[in-house]
Amino acid sequence: RRRHTRFVSDWSSDVLLIGVDDERGPQVFKVDCAGHFLPFFAAASGAKEQEAINFLEKKVENMKEYDSDQTVREAIMCLGSVLGSDFRGTEIEVAMVKGKEGRFKKLTEEEIEGHLNAIADDADA
Repeated sequence: RRRHTRFVSDWSSDVLLIGVDDERGPQVFKVDCAGHFLPFFAAASGAKEQEAINFLEKKVENMKEYDSDQTVREAIMCLGSVLGSDFRGTEIEVAMVKGKEGRFKKLTEEEIEGHLNAIADDADA
């Protein structure tokens, strides 16, 4: 007899929605496939989501005082820690929503390299 096994995989997605509230400034919400949403101070999504969340939870209290450069560097360090690798400026993309006006900015490769160099310098210190 032949047996056939059928595998069913659920296709779903999460969305990280980033916007700016006139009174509260930048906001991050994670929306799941059922439409539920929760506000986050720091969020992650994807294959190694739990590892990234664990990394961020250890840092979240200090993050409230970070400037934009520190925030970008922490995000890059989180990604490097979770994936277990170092990056070049050409290998990752970084963008941010900054300030109450909600200006979206994608960093250039040179700006990313500057952050990577600062991370390396801090690690050497």
